[in-house]
Amino acid sequence: MRGADLLVRSLADAGVTRIFSLSGNQIMPVYDACFEAGIEIVHTRHEAAAVFMAEAYAQLTGGIGVAMVTAGAGAANALGPLFTAKESETPVLFLTGDSPRGQDGLGAFQELDQVPMTAPVTKLSFRPRKASDLGRDAARAIRTALSGRMGPVHMALPFDLAEDEAAAGAIPAKDAYRREAMALSDEDTQRIVQALAGAKQPVVICGPAMTETRNPGMASKLAEALDAPVFAMESPRGLKDPSLGDVGTVLKSADLILNLGKRVDFTLGFGGTGTFDAACRWIYVNADAEERDRAHRNLGDRLVLAAAADPRDAAVALTAQGRGGTARADWRTKTAERLAARGFTPGQAGSGDGVSPAQLCAAIQRQLDKAEETVLICDGGEFGQWAQAATTGDRRIINGISGAIGGSLGYGLGAKKARPQATVFALMGDGTAGFHFAEFETAARENTPFVAVIGNDLRWNAEHQIQMREYGPNRLIGCQLSDARYDQAVEGLGGHGEFVTDPAELDAALERAVASGKVACVNVLIEGLPAPSGPAH
Repeated sequence: MRGADLLVRSLADAGVTRIFSLSGNQIMPVYDACFEAGIEIVHTRHEAAAVFMAEAYAQLTGGIGVAMVTAGAGAANALGPLFTAKESETPVLFLTGDSPRGQDGLGAFQELDQVPMTAPVTKLSFRPRKASDLGRDAARAIRTALSGRMGPVHMALPFDLAEDEAAAGAIPAKDAYRREAMALSDEDTQRIVQALAGAKQPVVICGPAMTETRNPGMASKLAEALDAPVFAMESPRGLKDPSLGDVGTVLKSADLILNLGKRVDFTLGFGGTGTFDAACRWIYVNADAEERDRAHRNLGDRLVLAAAADPRDAAVALTAQGRGGTARADWRTKTAERLAARGFTPGQAGSGDGVSPAQLCAAIQRQLDKAEETVLICDGGEFGQWAQAATTGDRRIINGISGAIGGSLGYGLGAKKARPQATVFALMGDGTAGFHFAEFETAARENTPFVAVIGNDLRWNAEHQIQMREYGPNRLIGCQLSDARYDQAVEGLGGHGEFVTDPAELDAALERAVASGKVACVNVLIEGLPAPSGPAH
């Protein structure tokens, strides 16, 4: 048994059935080992796309997503999406080929010390030392990714270890792969419940790992148990996230913040008194010591408790111990209304005769409402914000706290692999679509149909809006894009294409895209409006 066989059999035993990958010399033994283990290789066109696919797959399955690329430049190409996965707290196992240990320092092909390169964007990065350790190392990596503040982990796989005899190694026991619970202590649970009982207008904020997509039903159960509004934050726009409506007013009105895993950072105004009432008390729950330290630095003596616990485990304990009731029914209702408020009306027309972002989103929502199961993906700058604010699906994936764009085609393919019966819509701007456009070919080749909708305003609109605001219309530079026919390009790659310029054509075009049974591109020329702002006060 080779090291590659031990690794792949261990992955299979951990429940891995699919790896998103771009091939290369050093990982060929792992490819070969996947035959016997029955693990599917989804072969991508770019290393970064493989990580985006694994990220979406992990979020929608609740397990580990696995991406595998070759050494050197292959590994380097995937750094951006690793940062995105770390910020979104998504468990991804990132496997890279590596030059042989036996040739270290000799100038081997693609020799590169990958561990310090990936360490800043992963929870754990290491290079195994022996072929017989690869099973145990895989279990440690998966367990680390799933436990505590979840995130990506990296294993660099030296070619000689993949090829070496590993008979002395063993496939780990099932428990070795499972996440390690980090429960809230009984004392801290009671302190939190008591603090909530004494608050008039508490708010429970959850981090990206606690969204409805990743923990279905958790927010409503917790809200009922604690008699408090509960919502997750996962956008880099934070208090200006248009999908959270008037969230800033909600938080400014709170007298107690229970924070379950949401980093106290720029998205929360660093917890400052310009954003929150100076008298508002904070309780912070996070498994990560660095994040608890950050909360202490930003909140000072307003932080009355920082508990070392996994927010997922804490939510279970608080749901069980909460006192329930309806004493704060008015506060909860008012909060829900504020979060649902929008600064626009559904289907609102723009200033001209063309398609407005709101009209496009309303047409997409009509398609989502028809489907039995849906996954909504929102990516990009200004149009990405319209998509988040104006559309909803059963499950949602966005480009996350990192603020990176370009992952939506990878997310779409990963989502469809995770939820094959779902209708998957990936909404993106025309700038975003260009990052990994070749993955349309991957989706066509893999027979993985989803609908990509490009809100095409012929520019990088987020940056255009900044230039207009800060420098004026006479100093616009570097933001214009062409009227390229993305729909026709997708047809050439084996998919279905639609081109729309009139609001009256939207419904029929979207219906044809869904019915095509292919990966589809609906290229819609839209008015380049700024992202929707919060409702007027």
